[in-house]
Amino acid sequence: MVAPGILLVDKPAGMTSHDVVARARRALGTRKVGHAGTLDPMATGLLVIGVEGATRLLTYIVGVGKTYEATIRLGQSTTTDDADGEIVQAATASAWETVTPERIREGISALTGRISQVPSSVSAIKVDGRRAYDRVRSGEDVVLAPREVTVSRFDVRARREADGVIDLDVVVDCSSGTYIRSLARDLGARLGVGGHLTALRRTKVGEFSVQDAASVDELRSAAMMSPADAASRVMPVLHVTAEDARDLRHGKRLAGQASRIAGGAAAAIDPDGVLVGVVEKRGPDLKSAMNMAEEAR
Repeated sequence: MVAPGILLVDKPAGMTSHDVVARARRALGTRKVGHAGTLDPMATGLLVIGVEGATRLLTYIVGVGKTYEATIRLGQSTTTDDADGEIVQAATASAWETVTPERIREGISALTGRISQVPSSVSAIKVDGRRAYDRVRSGEDVVLAPREVTVSRFDVRARREADGVIDLDVVVDCSSGTYIRSLARDLGARLGVGGHLTALRRTKVGEFSVQDAASVDELRSAAMMSPADAASRVMPVLHVTAEDARDLRHGKRLAGQASRIAGGAAAAIDPDGVLVGVVEKRGPDLKSAMNMAEEAR
């Protein structure tokens, strides 16, 4: 039987996140595999995979911040806000006259911090039970509701000018749910020349780095992170006694121990270094919000 754990995978371009999960299922010989946070087929980079009982941790991983490296092309708008779509508008020579380096910096500054963002219509967001991109592909006109996101870093690493376009290589730190394609679209719109994404790579998910990731061809032999190690990277750790661990596994509360954790949740780890589960405050007590199966030992 495959041991539960977290697997970091460097997704190549051209594969969907579901494709990577399917490859992991075949390589590891188990159906119980999931991922924390979809990457578009065009995108590359870090995909966090949960295996067996560690799939329960994905709920807590999916909401952490992300880091992306991307290339934004100013001067062209596409149907999908990225290079997979058709070009629907190209900037005229007169439109470029007011696009100065200072205006680009101002546009980026306006898209940094806490912002309201309309996701791309070809996103995986569900609208009345169907993915937005499925509705768009079937001919529907989809406009998604804006959402509040946080872009804590939006830095330009390099700038290149070509015939009628400007390419910006950028790095973005952002909250979960931020669409980098939408940043490209909105920056182009602010400048009046249009914009879309030509490259996207996710380099970090919380404290997980793509530098530690395996390729899809290495899935069978890749080292998995233990549930305890993975949980400790996304939330505070609560070390519990063997007795407390047993009580938590049996659904009992830890009476009067709520003050032991500062935030809303913590990873309860037993004396053997095994993840018992995730605990939350319930009044003065601590209660399991998620328990790992005991065979995870």
